[in-house]
Amino acid sequence: MTRPVEVEFTEFVAGRGPALLRAAYALTGEEHAAHDLVQTALAKAFVRWRHIRTGPEQYVRRIMYNSHISAWRSFRRREVPVADVPDRAATGDAGGSTDLRLALRDALRRLPPRQRAIVVLRFLEDVSVEETARILGCRVGTVGSQTSRALAKLRAVFHELEREAVR
Repeated sequence: MTRPVEVEFTEFVAGRGPALLRAAYALTGEEHAAHDLVQTALAKAFVRWRHIRTGPEQYVRRIMYNSHISAWRSFRRREVPVADVPDRAATGDAGGSTDLRLALRDALRRLPPRQRAIVVLRFLEDVSVEETARILGCRVGTVGSQTSRALAKLRAVFHELEREAVR
């Protein structure tokens, strides 16, 4: 006897939801946006559950990465420049790991969405280059070149942060 779709889906969400949320947070850098991204992906996956039930996690992750990139593109078109940029909040607590985590989050936010998705997939999720290309629907060479550019930008951001810390 087959199990109801709702039961399978609920078990999937309970088992893999936290991992999906961690990946979404790494992509968005904001807790509420991460929850929204996961909810959007799960809602789309539920509609197709009968077709994807044998390998749902890859399908949900692909929805998340593509939704994040699409949302960023539409947001970028609506973004309005401001005359005065607010000062950044000071980061200086006793816990060095917290500072590093915040610096990494800020650095990831400076990456374009596709590069951020590639960095999250490759280094946070430990996904192969080939699988990353498949998930994002691009070529293996694109993953390589975007990874290289993203890492160069992350290095530059960290050098900039180090210079600011010395001042």
